[in-house]
Amino acid sequence: MAWIIVGIVALIAAAPFVREWFRAPVSAARDGIEDGGFAELSGGKTYYRWYGAPTSHVIVLIHGLTTPHWVFSGIVRGLNLLGYQVLAYDLFGRGLSDRPGDAQTPQFFLHQLNELLIEQGLDGPVSLLGYSMGGVIAAQFAVTYPERTDRVILLAPAGIDYTPAEPLKTAGASGVLGNWLWRVVGSRSLRRAARRDAQAPTVIPDLEKRMSEETGRRGYLRAVLSAHRESLAINLENLHRDLAKTEIPVLAIWGGEDKVIPLTSMGKLTQWNRTARHHVVDGVGHALPHAAPNEIIAAITTFFREV
Repeated sequence: MAWIIVGIVALIAAAPFVREWFRAPVSAARDGIEDGGFAELSGGKTYYRWYGAPTSHVIVLIHGLTTPHWVFSGIVRGLNLLGYQVLAYDLFGRGLSDRPGDAQTPQFFLHQLNELLIEQGLDGPVSLLGYSMGGVIAAQFAVTYPERTDRVILLAPAGIDYTPAEPLKTAGASGVLGNWLWRVVGSRSLRRAARRDAQAPTVIPDLEKRMSEETGRRGYLRAVLSAHRESLAINLENLHRDLAKTEIPVLAIWGGEDKVIPLTSMGKLTQWNRTARHHVVDGVGHALPHAAPNEIIAAITTFFREV
């Protein structure tokens, strides 16, 4: 009887890892892709896409923890109309990019971004727009390569008063048991969150379907949990103080109803970077890029005009 119980426990423990093995590899999702391209970087293939006519003014869009480059679809045209050519890409572990097993630290993402820009021939100053975790990456790049950074725009930037929802919060703090927990409930949790966002104002009508596909790909859940632990659940006061020292113009845009990156973050960033400009979009939560694209473009337009 004891061996039967042990066997049942082992099956339960192994089930989410076996299920992960049977998820579709990202390579299967690349079939038929006509827009964009793939950069062969040291960490693997990185999917990227250019928007707009070639110009010397380039802005690079860096997405957040869970949603790939398409989260910016509502603001791309507005940025083009401002005279910028837009480069968007998928962070490793998300979208159509590869799933390397490295710990997803800010340095890991910095290396990916730096290699992508070099591969694309971008050695001059570019503007950076980072959303949530992408804000961490944008700030890290600007501090590391200030001579290659023109302006920095942060949409609900993480690393200040980041407040993850359950079950990610518990999984992130629970070690090996958290790995198991996240593989069991992570996909369902993220799809549920996408369903809520899809029922609110958004310019991505198939948001729920897109996230269902995303959570169904092998390596995605591991990447989200790793990045949560290594890039988000840390305090970035020193990083933002160092960014202030570069004197690179910074605009931070916040959602007035954001529960993931609450407005208390704005107060702290104001202390760490006295020259940073701020704009609050009232009535909007963490889904800023696709919930309030017009307000974001308006704030960026003013920022570009004044600095």
